[in-house]
Amino acid sequence: MEIARPIIHYFLHLVFPIVLAWLFFRKDWKKAYFLMLLTMLVDVDHLFATPIFDPNRGSVGFHLFHGYVAIGVYILMLFFKGNIRILGVGLLFHMFTDFLDMQMNPHL
Repeated sequence: MEIARPIIHYFLHLVFPIVLAWLFFRKDWKKAYFLMLLTMLVDVDHLFATPIFDPNRGSVGFHLFHGYVAIGVYILMLFFKGNIRILGVGLLFHMFTDFLDMQMNPHL
């Protein structure tokens, strides 16, 4: 599982959003995919942690933009239209991906 974990993680972050864009935003799927890729910028909050990267620390619930209040804001974004909704879907899927990664980590 240790070898598969980063492959699954980055597949879900970088490739699977194409599926989400196609399913939910088919008319503008390219724009939606690009916006979902931009949600990777949420990981800037890792720069404020010490150490910046800890393979035995989960992101969800620890980092500011991965916190539960932030996730609540991302859920609220689903009730808006257009780019805000797309970003909300991307951010929530980002949180799901990081949560899944935590579940696959044998050290957590």
